Amino acid sequence: MPDMPAKPVIRDTEQKLRDQFDRLEGQFAQLKEQTRQAQKLASLGAAATMLAHEFNNLMTPVVSYSRYALENGDQELMAKALRIVLRQTDIITAMSDRILGLAINEARTAQPIRLADAVNDAVACMCRDLSKDSITLEVDLDDSIVAQADPGQLQQVLFNLLINARQAITHRSGRIQVTGRRLDDETVVLRISDNGCGISPENLDRIFEQFFSTKKNRPGKSGVGLGLSLCREIIEEHRGTLNVESTVGEGTTFTITLPAASAP
Repeated sequence: MPDMPAKPVIRDTEQKLRDQFDRLEGQFAQLKEQTRQAQKLASLGAAATMLAHEFNNLMTPVVSYSRYALENGDQELMAKALRIVLRQTDIITAMSDRILGLAINEARTAQPIRLADAVNDAVACMCRDLSKDSITLEVDLDDSIVAQADPGQLQQVLFNLLINARQAITHRSGRIQVTGRRLDDETVVLRISDNGCGISPENLDRIFEQFFSTKKNRPGKSGVGLGLSLCREIIEEHRGTLNVESTVGEGTTFTITLPAASAP
């Protein structure tokens, strides 16, 4: 009896392999999204920690003035205490709103966005005046510098890079510089530089690897190593690039390029 053709068996095997590949591809996409959500939660945790610290600072004068005014029965002092309460409450509300903005999980849509606005929003999410930590923040961005990007994703990238810059500065007289310009008709460039501890050459080669972190042995500044890997991935999905230069003891510069856009 002649042998049966092998083609149906081959086709059946090919179909099974394609089905398995499709399942793996779907699982990978799901894992990728879960990883992004984990990084967002990490960013929110950092922002919430800063908010809690600033909340205590803002509430101290509120409690002091209110208690003193009640104990002395001074109407004028009571009025002053109420004005302080309102002012400090407005600041706390604004900080909370910024962190909630960072948490919103809206559909990702690229649109024209002024880089100056994106940087200001990311700085606001830090919930703390950097000068209180002896760090000078210098932002040199013209309103005409507009990129095509998703506002929420870009804010998360900038927030992470600014947090990294702040944590890299372990000495007084720290400095963080944010500069940008239009490179040509199609590209804008944004640089975030610090004069912190810098990154060693052996670590610099691995800085964008998943689960690699230079903070594992730094008390209070540990990380899971997802931040920079996802930051680069997000920027590349925007058809841009994220690169780093660093010198130990002198500082680090992250450079972002993004597609240029017309002013919104």
